[in-house]
Amino acid sequence: MEKRELRVSTQERLYSLDVLRGLDMFILVGGASLIVSLVQFAGFEAEALRVNLKEHVAWEGFRIHDLIFPLFMFVSGVAIPFSIQSKLEKNVLKNDLILKAFKRMVILIILGILYNGGFRTGFATARIASVLGQIGVAYFFATLIMLHTSTIRSRLVWLLSILAGVGIIQLFVPVPGVGAGVLTPEGCINGFIDRRFLPGRLNDEIFDPEGYLCMISAIGITLMGAIAGSVLRLHHWSNHKKMGYIVAGGILSIALALLLSPFYPVIKKCWTSTFNLLAGGTSALLLVLLFLIVDHWKWRTWAFPFRLFGMNALFVYLLNHMVNVSDINKDIVGWIAKALDEYGHMFNQFSRLALICLLLYYMYKKRIFLRV
Repeated sequence: MEKRELRVSTQERLYSLDVLRGLDMFILVGGASLIVSLVQFAGFEAEALRVNLKEHVAWEGFRIHDLIFPLFMFVSGVAIPFSIQSKLEKNVLKNDLILKAFKRMVILIILGILYNGGFRTGFATARIASVLGQIGVAYFFATLIMLHTSTIRSRLVWLLSILAGVGIIQLFVPVPGVGAGVLTPEGCINGFIDRRFLPGRLNDEIFDPEGYLCMISAIGITLMGAIAGSVLRLHHWSNHKKMGYIVAGGILSIALALLLSPFYPVIKKCWTSTFNLLAGGTSALLLVLLFLIVDHWKWRTWAFPFRLFGMNALFVYLLNHMVNVSDINKDIVGWIAKALDEYGHMFNQFSRLALICLLLYYMYKKRIFLRV
């Protein structure tokens, strides 16, 4: 059979998808701090907001900050029907798409090790598991499922199987010396598996929040996004019908998570299925809100800066960790912050984000996008 070119001339793209991804990155790299400062500047108590926006729960529970990572994974799933299935319809070979997703996974795993400092400290003490690696693994397997299923119903079966499978393992498979269903840092089966089989240093010493079972569980929320993307791509449905079904799915997912949480807690660090349901349902509602405003109503002017963050999300994530943007920003406008006295800190937060945004705008104009 003749091999066909992997690239296609045109590709569908949801404006709202870039905006949602960009809002997520904006909050992660400094937007949360700026929002807290603005609330304080307005004279309101902001400690509860600061904790919600900038700190993970210690173990069980859910805060806004706990949504940042799973929202990004959900969004990466939404993109699958647009970036993968559209190519299939243009006769791109399925094996080529699988190979591309596999290469993407490997590159993200390597970048994750780089992000963790593995190439600096040596692999014996390096943390091999990573946020980027988990995104790559979940995206690859969600892509496989999407490529080998043709209906939303069959994809829902896969989703429920993953969520149920992880739940059964976490609740009913005994950990030697501990027992089954002990969802604590010391007792959860995630930690037992990671201590036995995960190479390198564990992030939390006795378990890793991006360990093996977490990776498997995270396929679920990526697949939730892919199913939502499949709905949005149904050309014979109206936008209102698409949004209605996704909202219903999101509300059902949240309700199911809350219903199960008394005996199967919402825990991000070991990625319980209830966490997937809660985070995925919330992400679905946010997707619909942005789709309504940006793609249906076409109110886009306000969203352009966030779209810049979303179109180069990987670059922003690496830049925020590997480059001291705060010091560069102070070298440029530190004198203004000093003159503003008590408001200087807030100005530094704003100007730092503005500097990143200007860099992203330059890259946008030059059509420079870091993608794998």
